[in-house]
Amino acid sequence: FHSPMYFLLRNLSFVDICFVSTTIPKMLVNIQTQSQVITYTGCITQMYFYMLFAALDDFLLTVMVYDRFVAICHPLHYTVIMNPRLCGLLLLVSWITSALDSLLQSLMVLRLSFCTVLKISHFFCELNQIVQLACSDTFLNNLVLYLSAVLLAAGPFAGILYSYTKIVSCIRGIPSAQGKFKAFSTCVSHLSVVFLFYCTGLGVYLSSAATHSSHSGAVASVMYTVVTPMLNPMIYSLRN
Repeated sequence: FHSPMYFLLRNLSFVDICFVSTTIPKMLVNIQTQSQVITYTGCITQMYFYMLFAALDDFLLTVMVYDRFVAICHPLHYTVIMNPRLCGLLLLVSWITSALDSLLQSLMVLRLSFCTVLKISHFFCELNQIVQLACSDTFLNNLVLYLSAVLLAAGPFAGILYSYTKIVSCIRGIPSAQGKFKAFSTCVSHLSVVFLFYCTGLGVYLSSAATHSSHSGAVASVMYTVVTPMLNPMIYSLRN
């Protein structure tokens, strides 16, 4: 339980709890009180922490696949490479990068002006929804948003794909079928979580871009913000 993977799993579990806590408590209060009102300050705060923990999830999944890459492709050097100092450094960089990106996005929203009382077709303050409701020019906001998506979403995803390409290449070089199965089985849990995270995240933005139905967008968002973080600990617990 003191191995790098369990260190990363503990942090992933903590981030998932925080991720869910940014949206679900407010949603439950709205259902209980039959009031769907949120203040401007509360909306910006919710948006900041939502983006922070979503980005952290992404970075932690990338660090975890690097851990699997080192364990399978360089097993004799695993304890030397994945030492506590490197794990702590990777975690710190993930936190700092996510916090700076969330702060930048939130500050970009603060510069926008809004005409009247806003009605958001969502159960939480989602960045795209807020930007679309602005009365002022949003070109700079959209530019920053797309650049952030490329750097902080596509970048880690490319790292995950590259790592798994190397892992598959190393597994193919193992002579025995039992050895191949054992090596691949250590990646099944991570692959499942990555698949859930990226597919549901992609579903949120495809549904919002392809249709104007708030219901379909809300369903996709529930899958992304509630179901995926809930399934993560179940997947790893069953694997253990």
